[in-house]
Amino acid sequence: MIASMTGYARAQGSDDRRRWVWEARSVNGRNLDIRCRVPPGLERLENAARAAVGGHLKRGSVNLILTVTAERQGTPLRVNRAMLAEIGTLVAEIRAATGAAAPTADGLLRVRGVIEEEEHATESEEEVQRLDARLAACLAQALTGLAASRAVEGRALDDTIRGLIDEIEGLCARAAERAGLQGAALKARFEAQLSDLLGRVPQLSPERMAQELALLIGKADVREELDRLAAHVAQARSLLAEARADAPVGRKLDFLCQEFNREANTLCSKSADIELTRIGIDLKGAVERLREQVQNVE
Repeated sequence: MIASMTGYARAQGSDDRRRWVWEARSVNGRNLDIRCRVPPGLERLENAARAAVGGHLKRGSVNLILTVTAERQGTPLRVNRAMLAEIGTLVAEIRAATGAAAPTADGLLRVRGVIEEEEHATESEEEVQRLDARLAACLAQALTGLAASRAVEGRALDDTIRGLIDEIEGLCARAAERAGLQGAALKARFEAQLSDLLGRVPQLSPERMAQELALLIGKADVREELDRLAAHVAQARSLLAEARADAPVGRKLDFLCQEFNREANTLCSKSADIELTRIGIDLKGAVERLREQVQNVE
């Protein structure tokens, strides 16, 4: 079953000091593009988080967000004085250059990282490792949920794509039926145009007339395009049947849509019949709708 590149999942956990939530969401993307946002002091988790995504997903634009909320229970706060001093220096430079008003103490304390919880400075290495392991396990749970969400979306996407392939196959059958009538239509049109010219040009021999008619019919022959379209339909169904989590088929389906479109364009350009042209335009529309859906397949 194919998987969509659109999905969302969250997982949460806690210990005696804090609560945390991992959110994972993804949309379609050409490759696997991962953005990770974690609170200050937990940047060490980013590389492992990116690697974990690669173990679950193959394509898509993925956003990971970790939110951590402290369970204070009387835990004291402290001011990061080094950061505050650096900010004070920058403020003084800006005031000297621009004459801007001095910031309030409340404004300075709101700067991210100025206020820290005392516990961050007192956690042992063992406690940090234990926290990292719990956060990693929670992330794995969120990624499993994201993969499941994409699979559910993929089932609906699979039904839609199969319906569009059926539509394309039906239009190809109609085109083949109509194309079989092109020879007679071209012959009648050629004879009508020739009769208008008989008074102005010497009459053509039967052999020359047959040659000209064969040339016209050859230029309007769309059997080759219809054969290729039928082959593309069969290949698309084969790809859907063979799709697996470890072997995404989105790229191949996207390429196949380009081939569908190329053959549909050639069919329209060769058409010498209004009804066949209309069928070709409907075929191009169905191929475009298929391409839009395929863009979201992993």
